[in-house]
Formats: sequence, C-alpha cells, structure tokens
Amino acid sequence: MLDFQLEEKLTQFASALVNQEQAKTIVAPQEPASGFWFGGGNMIAVDGKLYVVGRFRDAGDSRTGTAAGRRGWELAIFESTDNGVSFEKVLRFDKSDLDMGDRTVLSIEGAALHQTFDGIELYVSTEKDNLGYPPGFENHLKPGTGVWTIERLAADSIAGLKDAKRETVLECDDPQFVHIKDPFVYDTPDGDFLLLFCSHPFCWTSSNTGFAYRRAGEPNFYAPVYDFFSRGFTWDVAMTRGTCMLDVPKAGAFANQAVTLMFYDGGECVRNLDEHATAVKRPRGYSCEELGGAGYFLDGDFANIERLSKHAPLFVSPHGTGCSRYVDVLQTADGYYATWQQSQPDGSQPLVMNFVPHEVVAELLA
Repeated sequence: MLDFQLEEKLTQFASALVNQEQAKTIVAPQEPASGFWFGGGNMIAVDGKLYVVGRFRDAGDSRTGTAAGRRGWELAIFESTDNGVSFEKVLRFDKSDLDMGDRTVLSIEGAALHQTFDGIELYVSTEKDNLGYPPGFENHLKPGTGVWTIERLAADSIAGLKDAKRETVLECDDPQFVHIKDPFVYDTPDGDFLLLFCSHPFCWTSSNTGFAYRRAGEPNFYAPVYDFFSRGFTWDVAMTRGTCMLDVPKAGAFANQAVTLMFYDGGECVRNLDEHATAVKRPRGYSCEELGGAGYFLDGDFANIERLSKHAPLFVSPHGTGCSRYVDVLQTADGYYATWQQSQPDGSQPLVMNFVPHEVVAELLA
C-alpha cells in the first residue's frame, strides 16, 4: 500500500484523465433522452489512426424483457484520422450478425478491441436466447430475457472483423456468476494477456469483476477467476465492475515503483431508491446509472487492489443523474485519451473523451 501523498498523486492523475468539465462528446446516442447511450467499449491506435468500439443502446427494461425492443441493437467501430478531433463509423454489427447458431442475440452489451502481433481481436458480449439458467434455477430466467456470454472475433485488420469467425470464449453455468459481459483488456509488462469481465448472478443483485489469463504465445485462456475484486462497503457496495487497467508511468514520484490504476463502476443499489426528505442529497449510483471510482495495485499483483475511492466516487457527471461509467484510457506517443459514458441534462449518455498530454502527466506525478 502506498502512503497518503502518493495516493493523492494517483487520485490527481486519474481525475485529470476523467475530467468531467473538459470532456467532449465524440459519439452521440440515437436520441437525447434517458436510456439512450453509446459506449461500453475501448479505444486503440493502429497505424496512426484511433479506433473506438461501443454499442448503441435504446431505452429498455430487463424486467419486461429485452426482446420487447431494440435495446442494445448495434455494435459499431468509429475511426479518427485527426487525433480524435472527429470520428466516422467504419464498421457495424446488427444483433443477427452476432448470433451463435440457435443462440440468437437479444441485446448487444460491452465490447473491447485488442491489438496483437497477428492483427486485431474483438471481444463482444451479447445477451442470448436458448441458453437457459443452470439446473434448479430455470424458472428464475425472466421471459423475454437471455444469458450473456463473450465471443471473440479475430482478423488481420479492423475491416476484416466484419467477416471474422465468432467463437465463444467465456460462458458460465454457476448461478453466482451466470451472466458474463462487458469485457476489457490488459497486456502485462511480460507480454501476457488478461481478458477481464463483469458478471451478474441469477438474482441480479450485484456486479462483480473477473478475469481470464492467456500466456504470451499461447492460443487459449486458463480457467477464469470470477470474483477477484471485491465490492466496496459504501457507495460501491452493490456493484464493483472494472472497466480499465492503466500502468502509471515510471516517472517522478513513481520512478521506482510499478503501479497500475484500476478504473471501475459502482453503485449503492440495483434500482433508484427514494431518499429521505432531509437526507444528504448525493448521486448514489444504480444499475445503468453507475458512478466512477478508481483503485490501484503494485508490482502486477492485481489480486490485491487498494481503493482510492473508499467513501465516495471519484467520477460524477455534473449533469443528469451524475452517471459516469465505462472509463477507458489509451496511452499514445502524444499523451492519454480517456473515454467514458457521461450523463447529460437530458438523461442520455454519449461517449465523451478527454486528452491529457504527457507533459501534464509528468507534472502531476512529479
């Protein structure tokens, strides 16, 4: 565990990346209204271009069945050739494009791009029909809803992903973690690869964070660990969903210390609850309107994460519900690109971005 001064520097670094006031919209949702958003993905840089992946989501409610409407209806990849000034859609997938045989897709969820020596991997989670719940829990699956799994597509280029073969890499029949979704990726300094994900139990009472490990040069993942980042005790007691790991530059106060930031989403409850009339007014975070937090781990020991946001979230939108979630950070030769979904006055959640140059980061970590 770091001392207070170093933790403060990490907090300032994270807050400079996820700067709510400096954020600019890069992909807008289909409508400026509650329940509409674009995001749940990440950004990579390939041959001087930026690519961001996410899904368009329309208003819907799992209590009435995601099959009743469009909900997560399109996965899209956007390209920027001007260092993030503008983005243009270059690839899209409908629900039917991501079907797995008779496992038809009801809703597209989170996704992640990953650059390898051979090309590009795309990990995408979808809610599918015809899977069912584990034996003994069959009747807990609500009509019109499905079970989430994560698929992998691989190609030598972004464009090649459209026709790439799909293979299921993560699914679970344990009632504690049956829904597997929202992948994010991390390459270790040793060249190994972590595919991280969110899970939900059959009873929909929490979000958890797990991972699957793939050694450098090997094609397959080891058996996944479903819950390594425990939920918190205050504002994040109901949900702790990791979204990004970022290695802190070995510079300034951290020149001799290997530190990695973990960004995550949290909330106090699954549904928005009525507050006491005289209670302190604050965003509490709930399903689809989570707030943002951060932690860190040392020397690659990601099984022991220390929270920077123990008692309150670090990232709260100044608009709408305060929702600020799905943070991703890309380091490039010029600096750091942070993206996340940010609640707006109209209730929508566009994908927003903030860029921080290396020289600013050096000052923060000095």
